Amino acid sequence: MDGRSPKSRDTRPRPREPGTLRLGQVAGVDVLVRASWLLVAALISILLAPRIDAVAPDLGGLVYVAGLAFAMLLYLSVLLHEVSHALMAQSFGMHVTAVTLHFLGGVTTIEGEAETPKREFWIAFVGPVASAVVGAVTWAATYLTSPGLVEFALESLAVANLAVAVLNLAPGLPLDGGKVLRAAVWAVTGRPHLATAVAGWSGRVVAGLVLAYPFLMPTLIGVRPDILDFVLAVVIAMFLWTGSSSALMTARVRQRLPRLQARDLARRALAVPGDVPLAEAVRRAREVDAGSLVVLGRDGAPVGVVSEESVLATPEARRPRLDTLTVARRLEPGMILPVDLTGEDLVRAMHHTPATEYLLVEIDGSVFGVLVTADVDAAFART
Repeated sequence: MDGRSPKSRDTRPRPREPGTLRLGQVAGVDVLVRASWLLVAALISILLAPRIDAVAPDLGGLVYVAGLAFAMLLYLSVLLHEVSHALMAQSFGMHVTAVTLHFLGGVTTIEGEAETPKREFWIAFVGPVASAVVGAVTWAATYLTSPGLVEFALESLAVANLAVAVLNLAPGLPLDGGKVLRAAVWAVTGRPHLATAVAGWSGRVVAGLVLAYPFLMPTLIGVRPDILDFVLAVVIAMFLWTGSSSALMTARVRQRLPRLQARDLARRALAVPGDVPLAEAVRRAREVDAGSLVVLGRDGAPVGVVSEESVLATPEARRPRLDTLTVARRLEPGMILPVDLTGEDLVRAMHHTPATEYLLVEIDGSVFGVLVTADVDAAFART
């Protein structure tokens, strides 16, 4: 489907967060379920039991099994909603790592950000569309069934999916409607960080409205709220407030990221053959005021970087007898970075291959210097 399909369709199990169960893969994307989903499924089964008993009184104790089956169908439709996000992101060449179902629905984890507001819009909007389609199809299917348990299940599934489609379009992060709003503001202003801030604050407003809803129920729909209405309002409002606050914090961080320049943060490096004693390598580095050591292989190509911690951890009495290569960290492909990396690209590259030092090279492959992670952290803190 896209240029990164081999990676996105890797069927090998990937590391997952604690408290999640891996069900399998869809289009190369891990499908995970949080343990909290089991509690919600049980709650749905209990709450639906009286209504199921009313339409199918012969079931007896099996009403709870029927309720659990409905919960599974409901979350299957949530999975379709999230998979639609994943497939749209993949069509734009983005890497999707997982779809996770949790007690309030689901989330699709996508590496990086959409490059244009148009892509942002379609990745977000396709989810509610998928839910609306599921709702419409199941509603139409009720006309083909007789009154009873199946009709009740189809009607309930239709109403739930249509409600998800509508509520997800509420204009506030982290909802899909918030991402649609972000895309619109981004398209109009050309400022993605401002767009995130607008959608984030809008998400906080939506959270406040959700929290106030139980108090407004008598006026709006003529129904007195019960304890469950208040509990659900608090839980959903907390989810929305947390998500919108996280988006606002992310926006502030990303505004500061462009100030990070790998070239400006690089330490001067001294290249030495791997068989040079560590004591001699350190002496040479001090003579030329170099802040890092790069170890060369027999062919003259860099093969490792010596961290300051490794030097300090080696007693001075042993340094004359140790080859520099023995205390160097071997260079992995992700530890060799272009010197012109900046901002989010720099942070993303460092996150992909965690290390204490990275070798910075020019376009022609020549060594420019060494980037120390602690220096990047300190520079970011200063901004």
